[in-house]
Amino acid sequence: MRFLILMILFPLFALRACAQRDVADQSVRYQEERMVYLQWDQNKFTPTSGFLGLNPYYWLTWGLFEPNYHKTDLRPLSATGPQTQRLALVGTMNSVDNSYKLNADTVRNTALTSIAEQSGLLSDADPLWLLYYSQALAPVLNYSDASILAPLTAQVRNAVISEGLLPWYENELAMLKERINAARSTDMDRGSRIMAYYRYLKEYRTLAATWATRVATAQKNITMVKQQTMAKGSPVITSGWTPDTDVQLARQVLANKKY
Repeated sequence: MRFLILMILFPLFALRACAQRDVADQSVRYQEERMVYLQWDQNKFTPTSGFLGLNPYYWLTWGLFEPNYHKTDLRPLSATGPQTQRLALVGTMNSVDNSYKLNADTVRNTALTSIAEQSGLLSDADPLWLLYYSQALAPVLNYSDASILAPLTAQVRNAVISEGLLPWYENELAMLKERINAARSTDMDRGSRIMAYYRYLKEYRTLAATWATRVATAQKNITMVKQQTMAKGSPVITSGWTPDTDVQLARQVLANKKY
């Protein structure tokens, strides 16, 4: 019984297996190639018109319904296709965007550079300030009574204090320090800031020269007072005077002079 059933079903399975076969339609393959990018060849629009245009399949496929279809290249990726135009437009827009981005970055960098050069918050990082002006103007920015009076002797210190030279000098340094700090903290062009440093350094040197002159004058006055005191306290010896005595005294004064 089983053998009989198998004998009946085997031919049916064999017929079904033979019914599955590959379909190789050349016209379909050409159409697939045309719709992508490969070609738009007028000679590959099948079925063709045939001898004297008598092929009925041609008229059923192209002649009656799509007579102008093969005359226009409709590939999306053709030279003038919509996809090619879109890609070209995208490339152009990317180029424009990159150009705008480059310009924006250039403007940004220029603005940051200008801010860095003009901002008073970053003035202490200026190389010229770090290498030169911070050291040259340090006596103005970091002055004190001890730093001003340290090089002087005790007598000269008492003299400059009693004569009011020290308060005057400190007042001048305070005003100059205030102007220097204003130049450091104010937003301005770097060149203007450097020129301000130059002017204040020149003013400080003039002020320091004036202070040195007044200190030297105080020292000279102290020395003159000493000499006057010594002269008053020493007795005048007139015995044994000769005409050459005055000459010797004059020569001695000239030899001992300090100013």
